[in-house]
Amino acid sequence: MALISCNVCLVGGGIMSATLAMLLHQLDPALQITMVEQLDDVALESSDALNNAGTGHAGYCELNYTPSDAHGDIQIQRALDINAAFETSLQLWSSLSQQGILEVGSFIQRVPHLSAVWGARDGAFLKKRYQLLKAHPLFASMEWTDQSHTLQAWMPLMMAGRPSNHSMSATRVLHGADVNFGALTRQLIAYLRQQPNFQLLTHTKVVSLKQSQLKQATQWQIKVKQQTSGQTDTLHTSFVFLGAGGGALPLLQQSNIPEAQGYGGFPVSGQWLICNRPDLIAQHHAKVYSQAAVGAPPMSVPHLDTRLIQGKTALLFGPYAGFTTRFLKQGSRFDFAKSVKLKNIKSLIGVGKHHLDLTKYLIKEVFQTHEQRMHALRQFLPDANAQDWQLAQAGQRVQVIKRGQGQWGKLEFGTEIITSQDGSLAALLGASPGASVSVKVMLDVLQRCFPSQMQSAQWQHTLKTLIPSYGESLIDDAALLQRVRQHTLNTLNLAA
Repeated sequence: MALISCNVCLVGGGIMSATLAMLLHQLDPALQITMVEQLDDVALESSDALNNAGTGHAGYCELNYTPSDAHGDIQIQRALDINAAFETSLQLWSSLSQQGILEVGSFIQRVPHLSAVWGARDGAFLKKRYQLLKAHPLFASMEWTDQSHTLQAWMPLMMAGRPSNHSMSATRVLHGADVNFGALTRQLIAYLRQQPNFQLLTHTKVVSLKQSQLKQATQWQIKVKQQTSGQTDTLHTSFVFLGAGGGALPLLQQSNIPEAQGYGGFPVSGQWLICNRPDLIAQHHAKVYSQAAVGAPPMSVPHLDTRLIQGKTALLFGPYAGFTTRFLKQGSRFDFAKSVKLKNIKSLIGVGKHHLDLTKYLIKEVFQTHEQRMHALRQFLPDANAQDWQLAQAGQRVQVIKRGQGQWGKLEFGTEIITSQDGSLAALLGASPGASVSVKVMLDVLQRCFPSQMQSAQWQHTLKTLIPSYGESLIDDAALLQRVRQHTLNTLNLAA
């Protein structure tokens, strides 16, 4: 048994942990950082290319980020917030590429972001959404059309075989992005592994974690087991980040911090239809999102995407949601059952009572036939041939269940950070927009858990160098937005 001491322990080798590790290393290269990953490499779960949509979520095309309120008014604030957060990610990636840490073309590509709807009602919604968003500098480049010849130019494959009297409209932003978060994560970790103060433990599972007193200071004691040899080691660290995707919840519960009480998880699986026919792929260069089916979770908003995965272009359609009891794609069927505790059972019962329709929807999705899945695809591609599309498994998502005001529990669709009162532990739960806003989310972790260092002149200077808009608002400062966006789009080859 070995004793490992470090300043920071990151559990999980995905994009979130990699981003936090990179930020901490840039801010203080002397920090001893240890990353623990139970699989044999990093980015094999939610961050892997086929396990997520690869969309640089910026609010350009995702209609669920602009919901209508009880009065029918479209709310755009969430789209503004997500767009600004994605711009923060672009700034860090741009800075790291200029340092030679990231190879731009290998993880990010320019793919226009479109929203497409059918019928008068959804068409009216889309046009009003467009008008509201375009009035803001963040969305000033957005275009709208309901003209067949323009739609043909924007998405020729989707227009093939469509009746001439169709009612269809769309919006487009040319500088949208397709992001391979798996490739991005591996590049970040490859650089960090070359640094003397970074250690990656793969094939290593966290067995237990608890707070302990060591040398007059409160620290975390983490027992880990090497999967290959069976050897058990102990890590002592002053800060723990649980960024293990669906695996973060059981570890958060094990920590016994009061802030974890009441939290649970609702696991959802996903599937894609994938087309590899070169002649069809050549006719579609866009990410086209539409409206989700009634009762569907936000992560099931249908979209037809151009993807570049391992140097090969493909078309993906989906995702098709499913019901599962696993918290990770390579997890256990007992994950959900093991997560049920006395401290969260009230929240789970409350969500179960109020979301029976969602459970029924997910179970129905599981039993769909290939032809039923093709029926959904043919709204996008009327001439789609079932033989050209194969089913592939996407990643697992665990939606957040928490205590709710006025009810026992509520289901959250989004990304949530839980931190201990002393700032010694942080955990990330939830899903979309997730990876796309990883930099903003990890800056929030730093602000909560390293408050004094974040106020230091050194850290402030470094953050401002890495992220020029740090400490300022891209939502409120149009001139700053213009300067920042022009630089990042050019550096990352996203300029139209």
